[in-house]
Amino acid sequence: MDASIAAILLLDGVTNGAVYALLALALVMVFAVTRVIFIPQGEFVAFGTLTLGMLQAGQVPGTVWLLAVMAAAVAVLDAAADLRRGAPGVRVLGRAAATLAAPLAVCAFAWWIAPAKPALPLAVLLTLALVTPMGPLLYRLGYQSLADASVLVLLIVSVGVHFALTGLGLLFFGAEGYRTPPFWDARFVVGALTLSGQTVIVFAASIALILALWLFFGRTLTGKALAATAVNRTGARLMGISTAGAGRISFTMAAFIGALSGLLIGPTTTVYYDSGFLIGLKGFVAAVFAGLASYPLAAVGAIGVGILESFGSFWASAFKEVIVFTAILPVLLWRSLIDRHVEEE
Repeated sequence: MDASIAAILLLDGVTNGAVYALLALALVMVFAVTRVIFIPQGEFVAFGTLTLGMLQAGQVPGTVWLLAVMAAAVAVLDAAADLRRGAPGVRVLGRAAATLAAPLAVCAFAWWIAPAKPALPLAVLLTLALVTPMGPLLYRLGYQSLADASVLVLLIVSVGVHFALTGLGLLFFGAEGYRTPPFWDARFVVGALTLSGQTVIVFAASIALILALWLFFGRTLTGKALAATAVNRTGARLMGISTAGAGRISFTMAAFIGALSGLLIGPTTTVYYDSGFLIGLKGFVAAVFAGLASYPLAAVGAIGVGILESFGSFWASAFKEVIVFTAILPVLLWRSLIDRHVEEE
């Protein structure tokens, strides 16, 4: 291996690591706020790529039907809970209408515009509008009633949700994979390296989103409420912060980050309905580097995972996944030695 090949592999690793960093940040945020190890994070990545690919092909994406089904399920669940509490019928119907209005409106627009093959900017916005609402709906369906359960129980639920979403992905998207068009076809030569426009967009989008998250948590009241919930759920509840609302917001942001990651990674690889698991798992490896607690360390760990994957694929392409996931073992050993152990009641 000469210096030029090493530089190319390094650039490829950092590019992939930038996407993994977004997923790692989402995993750290969800775990900090809700104590959920969010294994289905990768499914949002796959749904984002597949939705954009189907829109570009002039097909109605499976996300339309999946979002409609999830919204209807949440509306029924909320209506049943309101009726058990003796709420008046007008309130029950109003809450159901509020739950269904926005998702069904987005679904109807996507169903209407999809055969016309919308332009790429509109398709991107529509993809984000279809995938992002799945976050709070998923929290309501799978996690909200178990918010006070142990981390182990929430982990088991996450495994079940992952398998459910994978099966639904096969049902609504089919087994066909999609590779989306690049956002920018430009080429830039820097020494021995050639930067594609898509690589520049990946870096720009990742940096912009990380800065936006920093400003959100540091400068906004909602962000500070999420941070307070992450520090002490009981204390936040006593101060009037809705932990259920914090969970919905964190899942909404996780779904948005996952969909955006899918849009960024789609032009570089063909994505199938079950591809999100491996992609999300690499973000989880990066989050483990940070102990599921530190955003900067999660970003650094993600870059390391991307570089390790790139060089591993060069030296032993058949074992690149094994190399990446084996790297988590010494990190877990190191964490077990330095972290303070607390017995959970």
